[in-house]
Formats: sequence, C-alpha cells, structure tokens
Amino acid sequence: MKIEQIYTGCLAQGTYYIESNGEVAIIDPLREIQPYIDRAKKDNAKIKYVFETHFHADFVSGHVTLAKQTGATIIYGPSAETNFEALIAEDNQVFKLGDITITALHTPGHTFESTTYLIKDKNGKDHAIFSGDTLFIGDVGRPDLAQKVGDFTERDLAGLLFDSLRNKIMPLADTIIVYPAHGAGSACGKNLSKETFDTLGNQKNTNYALRADMTKEEFINEVTDGLIAPPKYFPLNVKMNKEGYEDLDVIIKKGTQALSPKAFEVVANETDAVILDVRHQSEFIKGHIPRSIFIGLQGGFAPWVGTLIADVKQPILLVVEAGKEEEAITRLSRVGFDNTLGYLEGSFEAWKQAEMDCDTLTSITAEDFEKRYADNKNHIFDVRKQGEFTAEHIDGAKHTPLSFLNDYLSQFPDDKPFFVHCAGGYRSVIASSILKSRGIHNLIDVAGGYGAIKNTAIPRTDYVCPSTLK
Repeated sequence: MKIEQIYTGCLAQGTYYIESNGEVAIIDPLREIQPYIDRAKKDNAKIKYVFETHFHADFVSGHVTLAKQTGATIIYGPSAETNFEALIAEDNQVFKLGDITITALHTPGHTFESTTYLIKDKNGKDHAIFSGDTLFIGDVGRPDLAQKVGDFTERDLAGLLFDSLRNKIMPLADTIIVYPAHGAGSACGKNLSKETFDTLGNQKNTNYALRADMTKEEFINEVTDGLIAPPKYFPLNVKMNKEGYEDLDVIIKKGTQALSPKAFEVVANETDAVILDVRHQSEFIKGHIPRSIFIGLQGGFAPWVGTLIADVKQPILLVVEAGKEEEAITRLSRVGFDNTLGYLEGSFEAWKQAEMDCDTLTSITAEDFEKRYADNKNHIFDVRKQGEFTAEHIDGAKHTPLSFLNDYLSQFPDDKPFFVHCAGGYRSVIASSILKSRGIHNLIDVAGGYGAIKNTAIPRTDYVCPSTLK
C-alpha cells in the first residue's frame, strides 16, 4: 500500500494518492489532473476511485475530468446530490482497492454530506483516516459553509459535528494517522496547524475540539465563536463542484491568447475585464497599468483572487512574467476563475515601449517610515488579519484587513498622505493597488511590512493575555 500526500501550499490543500496492488484511489483531487494520471502510469496502476470528502468551497476539484479521462467512479458521502454520475455511498459502505479497503464514515457537521474515509490494511487493521474538513490538525471544520438546507443553522451543524467526532472518529485507535484536507492558511477553519498530518492519539491530547470532558454546548460555543464571513467565492465553487465545469485544457487554451498592448487595451475597454497583474510586487511598484490590480503569483495567489475579485465569472486580463501564463491561468482555475481572456504579450515592458499610460506606487523603507512616524501616526493603516493585529501592532495604527478592504474605504483620507503596511510587503501592495483602482492615490506603501518595522524604534502595542492582568 502506498499513501502519498500531494500538498499545494497556495491553497493549503492536501490531495491523496493511494495505491494497492495495481489499483489507485485519489481523494480530493485538484483540477489539474495529469499528475495523478502520470503517477498511476508510473506505478503501472489504474485509477479506480475518486473519493470526495465533501463539496469543497475553497477550490474546484478535479473529480469530473479525472473520472471522464480514466473511467474512475466518483464517490460522495450520504445525502450528496450531483449533476453528474457519481456513487453516493451509504454510511459504513466498504470499497475494495487492491489488497486494502476504504470505508465511508458519514461525518456531517462541516457540511451535510461530509464523509471521512477509513483505510484498513491488507490484514484488516485500521491504518488511516482521510478526514476532509471534518477534522484538521489542531482544529475542526467551520460549520457555516454548507449550503442552506431547511432551517439548519451553523449551531445545528456544529452539533452534528460534535456527534460525528465523538461517535465516528474519536472511538478509533490512537495509532491511526489523520490526513486532513487542509493545513494552516485555509479559510475552512479558524486556527489550523502548520502540520499536515498527525496521529489521532496526539490530536485527542492537543486539539481543543477533541477534549474528552467537553460538553456539546461548550463545543458548539467554541466552534462558532469568532467566525468571520467566508469569502464570497465559496458558494460559487460549491456550485461548480456539484454541477460540473469545463475541462482545464479548454480554459488554458482560451486564456493563453497573446494580446498586443493595443489589442489588450481594446479588450479591456470592451469587456470591462479586471486587469490582474501577477508579477512580483517589486515590479508592480516600479510600474504598472493604471487601475490594474496586483495579486502576485509568489504569494497566496488563488485564495486572494477569490476573496477580492469574488465573482468567478469576472473577465480577467493578465499581466504576467513571460513563461508564467499557463501557471497563472491554472491557478485561477483552481478557485473557479475560468474567464481569462488573454495576456499582455511582452508583459509590462511591451506596454511601456508602446508608450501607453503607466502608473507607479510610492513605497518607502521601514527606516524612512520611522522618520515620518511622529508626524503621521494617525494615518497608518494595517491590512493584516485580525489575529496578527491583535497580537502586535504599531501604536496609533488603524486596522483595515485586506479581506474586507472595501468596507473601510471611507476611512482613508483623501486630503493627505497615508501609510499602508502588512506583515511582509505582499498584502500591502495588493491593498494599495485596490485603493488606487478606486481613485485613492495619496498612499505610501511600507516595504517589508511589520517584519521590517519591528527592527525600528517605532512604538508598538503587544497583546496581553487577560489571564495575566491583575
């Protein structure tokens, strides 16, 4: 038996390749399926099953295309309804894969159809569970992402999740390996660990949601406390995963249309496309197309596109480093953004050479920011997440998290310069590009973000745990 975790950092997502005696199962595949086909061919094996732990909200699965190309059977847990052919498993239904078995354990709570898959080795011994978004390392799935069914609330779903964990997962042996669908950085939980697998026994000892003495009411309160609104693209991804989608090859072919600067401008004007600049932030700072949005490939690209652009049908035109066009389109498609109309041939250099209008972004070092802090301490905007800001921030800084930047537009002054920073310089440039696209140009980016600011004498406020106060 082979188990391989294929982890994609941009999405904080784990796909699983399982092979036994010439038969393969793929659990929660990404949309680009060729690597799985190639891996099975290398093993001289056939892909028999595609197991889906639930209808994913944060990415578009590769299940439909993979099944079409390999003849594999798509399997969902109880209560799932799809617009394509799939086997809807019964609770405790067993699937044979080579010398091993995979048992579907219905574990509703994150969503109604959420299912954990239990692998037994050739001797019938429990070996591992693939828990999807039911159980993470250090956390559990949030109960507010399921599509509405009847009068069920997030607290009702949290109650189901409590029962699933106590009745289906926690009775299993401590030696079982837990393989979740996500790790740190995913929006499908609140505080996921950086570790991507663990033993169930260790999770029973360390995961707050698996405390043996926890009551159901305590669980519901803790799991639902502090939930922020999910990204707006989540339900659109669920819809694609339930109803199907175009093959990735079609999306790439449509999107890799090279456009001259003039043609690029015409398409932008005629389609109301978003001009998405995916180069490194340092290049965007030096020069970019006016009103373009920066979200660089080198960071958490796809989730930020989904969070900030939101509408998966939005037409997109790319400004991308030469040779990175297909990568950008593929990564957009992972979160359902299939409407890329083309890219700027020759990248931004061609735009400049054509003497088209250009813009720049003012950016200063943390050292220069230190010199200007005293006179501007009421005009500093921190775009990090709530937890980052709470833990530590510059005295006087206003918190305007990037995920909800449009809700804070009225707070940015229009009559004087102001400063924007994040943790390392990536998110602040995204925020700055969005503000500039809204006509707000009197901003100054702090290069290196809070990581660089900490090396200066600028006063900061640290979080103090309430239990230490007297």
